[in-house]
Parts: sequence; C-alpha cells; structure tokens
Amino acid sequence: MPIYEVTQDSLALVNATSFETERLSERGDIQRLLKASIEALEGGLMVIAEEFSDWQDSSRRIDLLCLDTDANLVVVELKRTGDGGHMELQAIRYAAMVSAMTFDQAVDAFSRYRASRDGHPADLEASRRELLSFLNWSEPEEDSFGQDTRIILASADFSKELTTSVMWLRDRDIDVRCVRLKPYRLDDGRVLLDIQQLIPLPEAAEFQTQIGAKRQAERKERVERHDVRYRFWEQLLARAKDRNPVHANRSPGKDTWISGSIGRSGFSITYGIRQQDNNVHVWIANDKAAFHALQTQKEEIEASFGEQLSWEENPDQLGSAINFRQQGGYRSPPEEWPEIQERMIEAMLQLDKALRPRVQALPK
Repeated sequence: MPIYEVTQDSLALVNATSFETERLSERGDIQRLLKASIEALEGGLMVIAEEFSDWQDSSRRIDLLCLDTDANLVVVELKRTGDGGHMELQAIRYAAMVSAMTFDQAVDAFSRYRASRDGHPADLEASRRELLSFLNWSEPEEDSFGQDTRIILASADFSKELTTSVMWLRDRDIDVRCVRLKPYRLDDGRVLLDIQQLIPLPEAAEFQTQIGAKRQAERKERVERHDVRYRFWEQLLARAKDRNPVHANRSPGKDTWISGSIGRSGFSITYGIRQQDNNVHVWIANDKAAFHALQTQKEEIEASFGEQLSWEENPDQLGSAINFRQQGGYRSPPEEWPEIQERMIEAMLQLDKALRPRVQALPK
C-alpha cells in the first residue's frame, strides 16, 4: 500500500525508493539500525548476538540472534533484496543449529556482544544479570530456556515461493514470520521505513494461533492413535503367528486393518480394529456373483463358524464383506488386550475354516 503525506489541502504521495537507491547496505545500515531498535521488528525482543557463528565446521552467521520474554530464541534473518532470496532456508538451518543453546551459552554470547557493542571488556556476571532481568527470573530456569526457536524474516519484499514455504512451515507449527521493510523518500530528502508484518497478519495472529493449537492437538492425537494401534497389532500378530499362518508374514502398522490371503484373487481375510470394537471379515472385491453364491450357503457357513455373520453387500461400493464384529478395541484398557486378541484370533481361525474351502470351490 502506498504512503501519503497529509498536507493542508491534499494527500501527497510519498515516493517509494529502494535500499540500493538510498545506498543502504544490508549489514552496515539495515542490520545496524534494527539491532539498535529491535522493537521495530517485534516488541519484547532482546538482541543477544550479532553475526552469531558459535558452531564447528560452518562459516554461516545469524544476522541477529534474540531472546523473547518467553525465553525462546529468535533468529532474525535480513535481506535488502526485492524478493527475499532463499532466506527461509538459511534461517531454518540457523534455527536448527542454535536450538540446543543453553542459558549459560546465551550468557557467554551476550557478554561478547555487549563488549563489542559498548567497547568494554566482556563481563559474564553483568550479562547474566541483564538476561535474568529481561526474562524476569531470579535464577536460570534451564527447563524453560529455549523451548522453541522462532524465525523472523525481514526483507524489502518476499517472493511467492518464499511466502508459500512460510505458510507451509507455519501450518506445521514452526513459528516463522515475514516482516516487510519498505523505504520511502520525502521531497526534503528524508527517508522513511515502513515496517509491516505480512505473515501472519497481526489482526489474524490470535485466530491463527488458536487454529494452530487445534491442528497440533489433532496431530498429536493422530500420532498417539497410530502408536496405540501399532502396539495392539504387534501383540496380536505375536500371539497368532503359531496358530494361523495366514497373517504370519504381516507386520504391525498404523492402519485399522491387517489382511491376508484366503487362496483366491480378489478375496482377502482381514482383522479390523476400531476404538471400542473389532472384527474379522472376508472381503470380496467387485464380485457380486461370488458373494451371492456364498450367501446361498449362509446356514452351513454360520453353523461351521458357530455364530451369526453380517452379510454386507454394500451396493454403493465395489466390494462386499462377510463380517463378524465383537466388543473390545485399541482404546480398551491395555490389560484387556490379551483377552480381546484371543477372541479375535479364535474368530479368525473359525472364519478361515468356514469360508476358505467354499471360496476356493467357487467357479472360476
């Protein structure tokens, strides 16, 4: 958006310029000015290092390394070019490399920064007191220090590729922000700097935080659900391997089912698990005639199985199922799993016995 100067009679357009035109360098001017007024990028920041590079086997440097009042590390990457280049990739590397920093390491870096900034010898104790005061701590709290590493990208502009990458990273709970630095020149020669946070928009930040928290909770629940299912399948397959060879070569996974062959193409015999119940079933893919042929033997099949089965033709799907469902799922208490798994294995043995010869006897 353009900037206008308010005059007595009109709005006068302020001409946009560029850092190159104004002969403002990236490090000597933009970085120097922002480190002295870091609140222009974001309130509640404290610069603890400039051109930080305390790692082995790398000459890479963080433009400005900051702390926020929540004791998170903040990597600030600056570019004066018009599209931001590949600064998000650089910043991710820096954030990963600095993420293990401890409070004492931060004190050491800050002490060297203060000495360089103020022109006096390094003073670890004074630097420690200043950091503690900024964080409102009486003593270091290592468990709370550096729990997250945030990224601020500040540039004259950002390419579509960069902003797309940032949005993707934010959707995966990585706190990356884009701040645009746009210079303007007044007629009297003074240069203004318009500093605007573009991603996330400040007005939407709280809402996006809520959405992010919801997605994070959903992602955590999904991971936990997969882990629980994996452990359930691992135990069931271990119990079943010496009793039924059908699933002996199957591995536990995160899915809700584990299938095996029943001796004919297009047919499978399957364990299924949900949160509170389970099933064993034979699946018949895209062959209604075969399903109907087996259904004519319903009484004999169910007598052999020992229970009533659910005959599910599923007219809206390409397959049909002969199903037996029981109570007890992967969300049942783990101490109940052995009994649930035994019932599933026994049902699988009976279903295989009742249906395998009849499936293999169907006309080709």
